Amino acid sequence: MHAAVINSLQMKVNLLAIVAHPDDAELACAGTLIMHQMKGHTTGIIDLTKGEMGTRGTPEQRIIEAEEAGEIMKLAVRENMGFADVFFKNDHEHQLKLIEKIRKYQPDIVIANAKYDRHPDHGRAAQLVEEACFNAGLRKIETKDENGNLQSPWRPAKVFNMIQSTSLEPDFFVDISEAQEKKMEAIRAFKTQFFNPDSKEPQTYISKPEFMLMIEGRAKEYGHRIQVAYAEGFQYSQALGVGDLFQLK
Repeated sequence: MHAAVINSLQMKVNLLAIVAHPDDAELACAGTLIMHQMKGHTTGIIDLTKGEMGTRGTPEQRIIEAEEAGEIMKLAVRENMGFADVFFKNDHEHQLKLIEKIRKYQPDIVIANAKYDRHPDHGRAAQLVEEACFNAGLRKIETKDENGNLQSPWRPAKVFNMIQSTSLEPDFFVDISEAQEKKMEAIRAFKTQFFNPDSKEPQTYISKPEFMLMIEGRAKEYGHRIQVAYAEGFQYSQALGVGDLFQLK
C-alpha cells in the first residue's frame, strides 16, 4: 500500500475512522472496520498526526507500520493529515483541512476517538472530528479538491466514538468475532509501539504485555455482554433506532 497512490484516488468511503494517532483505530475499532469490509463496505482511516511525540519509534516507522496494518485490514484509504502531535488544535485551520477530506470521501459513518481518555489528544481529536463533520455540511463553507474545484457539502449520517484506555460505558456493541484474529494482527503491525522482548527502547504504558492482555480481555468482556466471542464498544451522543427488533442481539 503506497499512500501517495491511495491518496490520489477519488472514492466514496462508507465507514471512515478519523483518529489522532496511527494505531488508535487498530486498538479500538479495527474489528469493526474489518467486519464491514468483509460485508462489502469500503473502509478507511485518516490519522491526524504521525505520533511523532511518542516515546518509541519514529514518525517514518509509524507511517510504514500504519501502511502494513492498512493492508491487513484491506482498507480502501489510509491518509495522514500531518497535524502536530500533542499540539494540534480544534480551530478554523484544522477544521478546514479535515472538511476537505470529509467532502472528498463522503463517509456515511465516521468513527472518532473517545470523548474522554487518558491521552489529551484523544478527547481533543474527538471534538475536532465531530465539529468538522457537522461543518462539512454547511454550504457557505467553501473548500476545494486537489484539482482546485469547489467541493460539495457533505455531512456523515452518524459520528460514533470509540472506547480507548479509559473504561467508559458503551452505548452499543459490534460483534467482531470473525475479525478478532485480523484485528490483533493489525495491532501487532506496530512493532515499535507494543510489547517486544527484543526492543531496546524505553518501556511505556502501551508497550507492557499487560496492555495487550487488556485489549484482548476487553473484547472478550464486550462479547460476553452480547453473547458473542468478541465485540467492540462505541458511544453515541444521539438516540439510536432500529426498524427491526430481530436485528438486536
